[in-house]
Amino acid sequence: MKIKAAAMTAALLAMMAGEAFAHFGMVIPSENIVTPAKKNVKVDLSFIHPFELKGMDLAKPKQFFMVSGGEKTDLLPEIKESKVLDHQAWTADVAIKKPGVYGFVMEPTPYWEPAEDIYIIHYTKTLIAAFGADQGWDEPLGIATEIVPLTRPFGNYAGNSFTGKVLLNGKPVPGAEVEVELYNKDGKFEAPSDYHVTQVVKADANGVFTFACPHPGWWGFAALNEADYKLKGPDGKEEKGVELGAVLWTYLDSYKTK
Repeated sequence: MKIKAAAMTAALLAMMAGEAFAHFGMVIPSENIVTPAKKNVKVDLSFIHPFELKGMDLAKPKQFFMVSGGEKTDLLPEIKESKVLDHQAWTADVAIKKPGVYGFVMEPTPYWEPAEDIYIIHYTKTLIAAFGADQGWDEPLGIATEIVPLTRPFGNYAGNSFTGKVLLNGKPVPGAEVEVELYNKDGKFEAPSDYHVTQVVKADANGVFTFACPHPGWWGFAALNEADYKLKGPDGKEEKGVELGAVLWTYLDSYKTK
């Protein structure tokens, strides 16, 4: 991602003041493994700093849909406005009616970030399993940019390593830089330093990366790339760069005692 000198200076000053700039699109379901005992899933959509628990307003998404077995279901008419961290967010109650692996995808309205002088578009997804099904989790969902899991993205324990492949326009991104954060939902954790808030891993020549997740909870992976197009800035005149984020959320469980 290329940032102009003035924006870089602003970002540096903000970091010196103790603020980080790791934005993450969020698609967080109430369940990542659906059983017959609970067939409805609540899905929350937001845009936040997940470890620091700092919120930003999420305008109504451009798209929100579900994919399973090659079938795409438009969920945008189902969403309702809500709040996450006292900021505008969205939520939907989704009925899961049959076995399958379900991918939830949000394409947001472009977000203007004045500190970086760019627009941010995070194509955000998560995958859940229902009623024992275990097929199709490693298939691309055909969005502009995405992380395709190479580790099954459900039924994992904290401490497991997670492997994914970064795609942009359907092609691997060699050497992609992937930002990683834990959703510190209850605010229980404090980072030893600013470096620990957002961790970073590089993909290999095939766009493949691996990261070990030390704590249970929702973990977000964001691969950021510069779009090959620009959008008119807030003034409606000057064209501004666009950061495309491929964001994937996956849940890791702790072991249960008898």
